Amino acid sequence: MAKTQKAQKNEFELDVVSVRLVKDAPMFSEHSLNNPQEVMAVVGDYMCELDREVICVVNLRSDLKPINVHFASVGALNEAMAHPRELLKASILSNAASIMLVHCHPSGQLFPSKADTMMTDRMNTICEMMGMPLLDHIIVGGDNKEYFSFKEKNLMKNPVISLAQDYKTLDMNSPLVAEKEKSR
Repeated sequence: MAKTQKAQKNEFELDVVSVRLVKDAPMFSEHSLNNPQEVMAVVGDYMCELDREVICVVNLRSDLKPINVHFASVGALNEAMAHPRELLKASILSNAASIMLVHCHPSGQLFPSKADTMMTDRMNTICEMMGMPLLDHIIVGGDNKEYFSFKEKNLMKNPVISLAQDYKTLDMNSPLVAEKEKSR
């Protein structure tokens, strides 16, 4: 009987975990990042030398000085995947006021792919909802240390987010909703 009670007690126990931000050795400067050229000077040179796609998040203070850089995804030769939760993890822990996404195309072809464009659109909306604006998504690469800036190309628009004021108007058929009720 004692064994059964112990088994029942363990059934209701949950592990307690902690998530901590760990600082690595400093790598980048502390001047404000107001435009893609400044981002290139800080992280672009390093990322242009990489042999695979890497996505990083530059976490910024209110004055646009970088708090840190988080390398969120290391991919393959011509692709890298990152879910918003991985991209924003260090941003939240760092109390970032805003962020910039930077990723490299080792091929030197700087035009965004369909996946790059979709990620930018999704992150722009999510960041706006969180009150932590996405200021730019910059693609770097090639021997000439060139870049493509979504903001410079006027492709970054502040999303207009409309929140439901009445539960009866909620759209629960969205593909991002994990569970769907059959009737309300």
